[in-house]
Amino acid sequence: EVQLVESGGGLVQAGGSLRLSCTAPDFTFDDYAVAWFRQAPGKGREGVLCTSRNDGLRYYSDDVKDRFTVSRDNGKMTTYLEMNDLRPEDTAVYYCAADRFSGCGWPPNMFYWGQGTKVTVSS
Repeated sequence: EVQLVESGGGLVQAGGSLRLSCTAPDFTFDDYAVAWFRQAPGKGREGVLCTSRNDGLRYYSDDVKDRFTVSRDNGKMTTYLEMNDLRPEDTAVYYCAADRFSGCGWPPNMFYWGQGTKVTVSS
């Protein structure tokens, strides 16, 4: 069952930027841990990053450090994954997930999940 709604995926050239959105139906993300995952074609799902009030911003993948970050708009009940300097290896389906009680320790245990949005980076 889809509990979060993701958008913003698409085709972008290498070196470009993209912002993915994740919207909750009934709550703001301020009191929730929010994590992003991705699954590249033919590969398993990997953690990208996670943020919470207690943990701050934690990167699960060294590949995205200094390139990806997160922000949020509580008025819109939306959190954003900001992606910069995109590379072909970033091509994947990206998922957001959130949980009220779990933190960002690995592995996170998220209750709410989105359906995923596809990002394709051309060389």
